[in-house]
Amino acid sequence: MASKTMASLKLSQDQIHILEENFNKVSKHPDSTTLMLIAAECGLSEEETQKWFTLRNAQWRQSEGLPAEQGSVLD
Repeated sequence: MASKTMASLKLSQDQIHILEENFNKVSKHPDSTTLMLIAAECGLSEEETQKWFTLRNAQWRQSEGLPAEQGSVLD
């Protein structure tokens, strides 16, 4: 992920691995409970974890040639 916005999160390789694994195997849009569990596993805040999922979803949609999601917030 070469995005400047993604890089601004300053994640470790272990954190990225956990996030990517959950993104690919669990959900691209985790509910609040799942998000809380992923955040705890990574040692991140729920807000940081949500931001990562929002950015990662945008990246995934672009790579799949899908239109951008309506109403997504990328602070």
